Amino acid sequence: MVKTRFAPSPTGFLHVGGARTALFSWLYARHCGGQFVLRIEDTDRERSTQPAIDAILESMQWLELTWDEGPYYQTKRFDRYREVIEQLLREGKAYKCYCSKERLEKVRALQMAKGEIPRYDGHCRDSQEEHSPDEPYVVRFKNPTEGVVAFDDMVKGHIEFQNAQLDDWIIQRSDGTPTYNFCVVVDDYDMGITHVIRGDDHVNNTPKQINLYHALGAPVPVFCHVAMILGDDGTKLSKRHGAVSVMQYREDGYLPEALVNYLLRLGFSHGDQEIFSREEMIELFTLDAISRSASSFNTSKLDWLNAYYMKTLPRDVVGRELAWHLEREGYDLTKGPGPELIVAQYAERTHTLKEMAQKVRYLFEDFDSYDEKGVRKWMKEGSVDVLKAAYAVIEKLPDFNAAALDKALEELAASMELGMGKVGQPLRIALTGTATSPGIGDTLVLVGRERSLSRIAAAIDHFGA
Repeated sequence: MVKTRFAPSPTGFLHVGGARTALFSWLYARHCGGQFVLRIEDTDRERSTQPAIDAILESMQWLELTWDEGPYYQTKRFDRYREVIEQLLREGKAYKCYCSKERLEKVRALQMAKGEIPRYDGHCRDSQEEHSPDEPYVVRFKNPTEGVVAFDDMVKGHIEFQNAQLDDWIIQRSDGTPTYNFCVVVDDYDMGITHVIRGDDHVNNTPKQINLYHALGAPVPVFCHVAMILGDDGTKLSKRHGAVSVMQYREDGYLPEALVNYLLRLGFSHGDQEIFSREEMIELFTLDAISRSASSFNTSKLDWLNAYYMKTLPRDVVGRELAWHLEREGYDLTKGPGPELIVAQYAERTHTLKEMAQKVRYLFEDFDSYDEKGVRKWMKEGSVDVLKAAYAVIEKLPDFNAAALDKALEELAASMELGMGKVGQPLRIALTGTATSPGIGDTLVLVGRERSLSRIAAAIDHFGA
C-alpha cells in the first residue's frame, strides 16, 4: 500500500512551497488508494512554536488536505530515537565523537586551504582513547567509505553520490537530542512511508538517509524531489513577493479551491487543462507528470482562478467562506442577509472575498454620510420627490422580491416621465450611501423592506432639509 507523508517544521507558518508538497503527497496517496500521514518535525525546540503548529493544522484543514494518521510529533518520540541510536552504537554502525569545536574548526580550515570539501576527518571513528563519563560527545553515523549511493528519483531521474564524498554525520548532538536527518529516517521507517515527496533542497540529504536505511535494515522509500517555486521575477519565492503564507491567502480573500487548483498547476500538467475539480486532481495525478523545472508564481493566474471559483462554485460553499470574512470585518451576521444571498449578487462584481466583505458594510451597519460624488451627480432638484414616491410604492408592494420591485419602480419612473436612472440612483444613495450596488430590486431585497424604508425616510429628511 502506498503511504505518503507531509512533515513540516513548525518554525514558521505554512507557506505555498510546503502547501504544494503537502498537496502532491496527499493527491498521490488518494490516487493510489493509500494513506497520508501528517508529522510535525519539532525537534528544533528553540525555533518551534505552538502558534506555528496551530497555523499548519489550520492551513491543512482549510485546504481540506485531510490526513489518515497523525499528527505525530517528533518531540514525543525521543525514547524511540535513543533506542535506535543505542542499537547503532552496539552494532558498530555509529560511534561517539569527542572532538572539540576548536579541533573541528582547525580541520575545516586546513581542508579548505587545500581546496578540499570540508568534512569530518573521522578522527574518533576507530579511536581507542579513554574518556571520562562526563566528557561531552556527539554520536556520528559511520558512513560507508567506498562505493556509491544511487537512487532513481521520480522527478530528477537517476542520481548517484560517491560515499567517499560524504562524511560521518552527527545523529545525536552533545545535549542528547537527535538530528533532523536521523529522525526523518526513523520516522519514515516506523510509519511505513513508501514514497517521500519533498522539495529538491533535500536532494543532498538523501544519500545520508539512504545509507542509514541500509544500516537499519529498512526498506528505502521512493523519492520524488520537486523543483522550487520562483517568484514573478524569476528569483526564489520569498516574502518580498507578497503573500506566501497559506493563511495570508485566506485573509486576502482567496478561496481554498482556487489556491489548491493553482498549487497543482505549479509543477503538474495534464495537456492544456487549467481547471481541475478535486476528483479530477485525484484521478489524474501521477508522479511522472511532475515537471523537472522550477515553476514561477503568477499572482494574476491565481486571481483568475479565484474569480472563476467565486462565480461557479455553489453559492452556499462560497457563502461559508464569505462568512469568515464578514466576521473578520466585525459584522453581526444576524443583522444582514445570508452570505449566499450576498454571493449571488457580488460574485461577478468583486475579485476576492475580502473585497466582497468590505463592499457590503451597508448590509450590516447603518451609515450617517453619503458619497459626495454620487450626491453631486444624482441628488438633483426633484430627487426628494422621487424618494417620497418610491417610499410609497415600496411600502405598499405586496410581493417584496426583486422582479416585483423592479417592475413597480419602472412603472413609477414612467408615470413621473423620468429615466430609470433618475429613480434608481437616488434610491441607491439612500439605501447604500453610494451610487454603486447590484440591481435596485436586488439591493432592496438585500437591505430588507423595513430597513429600506427607514433609510429612504432618513435620506428624505437629510436631502429635503
